[in-house]
Amino acid sequence: MQAACHLASGLQGESLEEPFSETLRVSENASDSNCYKEIWPLIERPGFLARRLHQIHVSLFAELCATFRMTPLQYSLLSALAVLDEADQTTLARAVALDRTTTTGALKRLESRGLLQRVTSAQDRRAQVCRMTAEGAALLSAMEASARAAHEATVEALNADERATFLELLKRVVSAHAGRRAENLRES
Repeated sequence: MQAACHLASGLQGESLEEPFSETLRVSENASDSNCYKEIWPLIERPGFLARRLHQIHVSLFAELCATFRMTPLQYSLLSALAVLDEADQTTLARAVALDRTTTTGALKRLESRGLLQRVTSAQDRRAQVCRMTAEGAALLSAMEASARAAHEATVEALNADERATFLELLKRVVSAHAGRRAENLRES
């Protein structure tokens, strides 16, 4: 029977960030030779930090945009439609880097609120073309300042130069992975 890895973390401290910065070590009682001697601290993992920053942003967006009953995803879809004027669901899914199933669900919720219309495409009867309604445009305009405030609050710990550098670095990383489609990235 394979022995389980037992971790002795010695996590102490009161900061929420401190546990993420600790290096976890395998307990002396662990006998499995496949156990790592040292585990990579979460605070050093780009994926963990990206996910944590996303959680922070979603929380700030929910707080600052609560009166509009809009998620960041729905806001992104309406923002994309404001630029595109009209688009099929697949184009919108690509524009906001999401899979079609998630995008379709969000679009249905926006449609049920009267914020956009979905109609069958004249060119392809399988496709749904989306257009923002006047109500959708009015809501998008009304929440612009609150949405911007959520984005600003997300990076408020950085000064103006650091924010510009951070955004450029994020763009570079995202651009380097542009070939990775959202369809293949759905979380379980």
